[in-house]
Amino acid sequence: MSKGSQHVVANKSGGWVVRRSGASRASRVFETRGDAVSYARYLAQREGSELYVHAHDGTIRERDSYGSDPMPPKR
Repeated sequence: MSKGSQHVVANKSGGWVVRRSGASRASRVFETRGDAVSYARYLAQREGSELYVHAHDGTIRERDSYGSDPMPPKR
C-alpha cells in the first residue's frame, strides 16, 4: 500500500475533501471539516502516513504523523 500523505482541504464548490498527496482527484467529499478529518485520520493511521489539515486559505492548520518515527525522542 502506498504511503501518500492525506490532506484535508476546502472544496471550491463547498464542503471539504480528502486528497492523497499528488492526487488530482479527491478520495471523498464531506460537508463538514470534522467528518473529513475523521476519515483522513482513519486512512493515515491505517497506512502509517501523515495527516495535514488545511485552513480555507490553504495554510496548514494541523499536522499528525502515524508512521514509525525516524528520529524518536531520547528517554
